[in-house]
Amino acid sequence: MQRVQTNEPSVWQKCMMGALMGGGVGLTIGFIFGSYSILRTGAGPRGFLATLSQYMLSSAATFSFFLAIGSVIRTEEQLGISAARRQLLPPHLASRAEGAALIKARWEDEKRRETASNKA
Repeated sequence: MQRVQTNEPSVWQKCMMGALMGGGVGLTIGFIFGSYSILRTGAGPRGFLATLSQYMLSSAATFSFFLAIGSVIRTEEQLGISAARRQLLPPHLASRAEGAALIKARWEDEKRRETASNKA
């Protein structure tokens, strides 16, 4: 099987891109909500800069973590089948009834094996 070369970024690079984007979004959101909170309730005993930086860093860390994880989850597999094409493939089971019948057959098979092993 011949390996196909692509110019696609690796999973680690996609994770880092997600983390950097999340950090930028988190800093911005932290600045907006932190400034609003400070203007509304006051800076508190730590002062304006320390309070605002805490808002910004905590929201940047949260956004960064979740966007990094999300970008890894959305990474396509190396099989060459895109997510959109996988959704168009027919499902393994056509209906719930077929799935229930399959489960029932497996349970009955398991009961037969248990009774056979208990008799032996």
